Amino acid sequence: MKKNIVPIIGLILGFGLIIWSITSSGNIASFIDTPSLVITLGGSFSAILISFPLKSIKTLPSILKTLVLDPNPNYNELIETFASLSRKARSQGILAIEEDIEQQDNELMVSGLQMVVDGLEPETVRDIMEITTENIEKRHSVGQDIFLKWGEMAPAYGMIGTLIGLIIMLGELDDPSTIGVGMATALITTFYGSFLANLVFIPIASNLQNQTIEEMKFCEMIIEGVLSLQAGENPRVIEQKLKGYLPFENKEDAMKEAAKIQQEEENYG
Repeated sequence: MKKNIVPIIGLILGFGLIIWSITSSGNIASFIDTPSLVITLGGSFSAILISFPLKSIKTLPSILKTLVLDPNPNYNELIETFASLSRKARSQGILAIEEDIEQQDNELMVSGLQMVVDGLEPETVRDIMEITTENIEKRHSVGQDIFLKWGEMAPAYGMIGTLIGLIIMLGELDDPSTIGVGMATALITTFYGSFLANLVFIPIASNLQNQTIEEMKFCEMIIEGVLSLQAGENPRVIEQKLKGYLPFENKEDAMKEAAKIQQEEENYG
């Protein structure tokens, strides 16, 4: 799958803009406070440990790796593959595609094609593939849920840190000179919580959600392609049916291509 550096660019740009806005009118050192960061980041992560099982937490490194992957699968390649398999099945029989199954790198497609070759009923093939797709969606939703929850927790722990700082500050009112510094320190945790939630955790959850949506559409195309292949539909019909899942501009290209092919066939006839 292709790499996608846009999220990394967005993250760097976001940090850069925040740092620029701070340094342009103040001292960045005043925004650095280790206890506040520990309360906000460490506290919210502790809440995540309580909210999710350890096996889900262990998947965080692999989940983060998916952020740099292109969320758009190669739809055109999938359509071409099904069109090719359909032509082969119509000319040589459905069993002829068995040797092509090993060349596929998508588990859902491999299992679906294998069931077709094994002669399972179309209803059974659809049911099994839909169950597999639901399990894929549930597995991917774990990462989304973790970062969404983290995005909720970070501002809350930022507020907790602020309350702790205010309590400490109010306990030292006998020295008025410390009130300004104490108030600034107390508010830093709120800044950390809002900053981490809105620039890191929630955007990551949105990115993962978009990737899941694209993969679910890819899975739907695979199911439709496998069932159409099993039904012995015309390769051109399968091709146009699968192109219906693509964005509108791609649909227009598909319609033009279909009209061109039809015209060529009429001229040939």
